[in-house]
Amino acid sequence: MSVARIPDEFRGRLQQMREKAQELDQAAERAGDAQERDRLKEKARRLRAQSEQESGMAAGDVEPLP
Repeated sequence: MSVARIPDEFRGRLQQMREKAQELDQAAERAGDAQERDRLKEKARRLRAQSEQESGMAAGDVEPLP
């Protein structure tokens, strides 16, 4: 998928979502508690999945999930 095909209004939001997912992954690495680490990793995974879905929809490549 070409980033140029994604409208500017979505590009910033998608970048913020990806950055937040990366921050969550880093926080998970630092977490001392296994449950907290798992919670942060899962939250980062969901955010990345949402970002990928929105990126595809913005580019017109995929339909939203029901």
